[in-house]
Amino acid sequence: MNHLYFGDNLYVLRDHLTTESVDLIYLDPPFNSKRDYNLLFKTPKGHESEAQITAFEDSWHWGEQAEREFDELVHAPNTAVSEMMQALRRFLGENDMMAYLTMMANRLLELHRVLKPTGSLYLHCDPTASHYLKVVLDSVFGKERFLNEIIWQRTTAGKPSHRNLPKNTDTILWYSKTDAYFFEPLTQPLTGEDKATFNIDDSDGRGLYNTQPIINPGDRPNLKYIYTDTKGRQWTPPKTGWRFNEERMHRLEADSRLVFGKTTIREKYYLSERELKGKQMPNIWLDIPIVTGGERLPYPTQKPLALLERIIQSSSNPGGVVLDPFCGCGTAVHAAQKNDRQWIGIDITHLAISLIEKRLKDAFGAKCKFEVHGTPKDLDAARDLATRDKYQFQWWAVSLVDAQPFQGKKKGADGGIDGLKFFHDVDKAGARKIVVSVKGGGLKADDVRALNHVRERESAEIALLISLEAPTKGMIADAASAGFYTSAAGKKFPRVQLLTIEGLLSGKQRAEHPDHQPDLNFKKAKAEKHGEQKELL
Repeated sequence: MNHLYFGDNLYVLRDHLTTESVDLIYLDPPFNSKRDYNLLFKTPKGHESEAQITAFEDSWHWGEQAEREFDELVHAPNTAVSEMMQALRRFLGENDMMAYLTMMANRLLELHRVLKPTGSLYLHCDPTASHYLKVVLDSVFGKERFLNEIIWQRTTAGKPSHRNLPKNTDTILWYSKTDAYFFEPLTQPLTGEDKATFNIDDSDGRGLYNTQPIINPGDRPNLKYIYTDTKGRQWTPPKTGWRFNEERMHRLEADSRLVFGKTTIREKYYLSERELKGKQMPNIWLDIPIVTGGERLPYPTQKPLALLERIIQSSSNPGGVVLDPFCGCGTAVHAAQKNDRQWIGIDITHLAISLIEKRLKDAFGAKCKFEVHGTPKDLDAARDLATRDKYQFQWWAVSLVDAQPFQGKKKGADGGIDGLKFFHDVDKAGARKIVVSVKGGGLKADDVRALNHVRERESAEIALLISLEAPTKGMIADAASAGFYTSAAGKKFPRVQLLTIEGLLSGKQRAEHPDHQPDLNFKKAKAEKHGEQKELL
C-alpha cells in the first residue's frame, strides 16, 4: 500500500517510518527564498483574480521552535552534525538562515535513518542555501557519500539583468547511504558532433572506431601490474594503474580491441556499438524544460514529471519504495506510481494533500491504491484539527465539497468566503458561482442570513455553510427562506445549503447543484497509460 501523510514530516518520519525501509528519497524543500508562493486555481473566464491562495510562505525565523530543534541537534548521537550545527550557529548567528538549516538538519537525520544501505537521496535546491545544505549533508551522510551535483537548466533563457547573469538553473545534490547504492547508468543518443569523432576507418568490418586511454581515474595499487602482450612486449602501467585487470586486458587484445602505441595502450570503441548503447549522460541536464501545457497544475513550485522519472528509474528498481517528505503537488509520487514503484508522500498543508489525491485519481483511476493519514476521518478528528489549525481545517472542509479554498490567511480578505465552486447549467450561458463558508467554532443565529447576503453580493447562485455543529431550527428556516435556484432542466436546488462535517464524512449529505463538472474547478491531470519502464533516455 502507498501512503500519503498530512503533517509535519519530522514527526511523521519518527512515528511512522521504520529504519532502513526506503529505497530512494527525493526532496524539494522550501529554498528559504523569503517569498510567498500562491496556488493558482483554474477558474472559468471572469473569475481569475479571485482564484488564488498562498500555498506556503518560504520564510524562516529564529524563535522557540528553532531553538528547541537546535537543542535536539546538539544532543544528537551523530556528533559530526552536532559540531557542524554549532559551528554554523557561531558563524551565522540566530537568524533566518540558521532557523532554516536547523529545520533541514533534523529532517535529514531522520531521512538518513529510514534510507536502506542500497539507497540514495536527491536534494533539490537553488543557490540561496545550497552551499550550506551541502555542508549539512556532508555531516549527516559523511563527505565520502557525496556522489554528484546535478545541474538542471530549467529554461533556455532567464530574466534579463543589467547587473547580473540570468538565473535559470537548480542544483540537485546526490548522496548515498553506503557504497553499495543502486544505480542504473543514464544514457542519451549520440549527437552529430559525437559521431564526427569516429573518424578512424577499420579493416575488420566493424566500421568506424575511436580510441580512449586505459587509465584508472583513481589510485588503484592492485592494477599497477606490468602488462605482457601476445608478442611478449611489456607495458608499464599508468601512474594510477590500468582501468582493467590483467584477465580483461588479454580478452580485449584477443578481440582486437587494444591499440598499442609507442609507450601507451588505448582501447577501441566502435560507432555502431555507441549508437546502440548511447552515451552516458553527464551531470548537467539541459533537455528537461519547466512544466508547461497539459502537465501544468496550479502548484507554484511544480517540477516536471520527466525530471523525477529520470531520478527514479536510475536509482531504484520496480517495486522499490520512493519517499518524498516535501511532496507539494505530488510529482515524485506520480512518477513513482507511473514507474511501478511503491511510494510515501508527506506534506504539511492540506492544500497539497487534496491536490495530490485528485491528481493521482485523475491520472491513474481506481488502480492507484493509497491510504491517506492525518486528515480527519471522523467528527472528533475534525474538531481536533479545527482547534489546532483553523486554516488547515477550513481548507480540508472546503475539499469535502470539491471547492477551491479562497484567499487564505490574509486577515479580513475573505469577505465571509472560505471557498469557491463553479458549475455549468445546460442551456444557460457562462459558469455559475457557489460560495462556501466554513465554521469550525460555534454557530451564531445570524450566520445563515449573513451568508445569504454574501451570496447576493457576489452574484452567486448557491451558498454552502459547512459546520462542525448541527444548525438550529431557526437557521434551517433562514436557509429555506432564501429560496431555490431553478436549473435549465427545471430542477430546484436550495440557494443556501447547510452541511455538517459529520454528514459529509458519512456520505449522508453533499453539495447539490446542476451538472457537476470537476474540470471547472481544478486542472485535471492527464490520464496515464500503464506499461513497461521506458529506456533511460
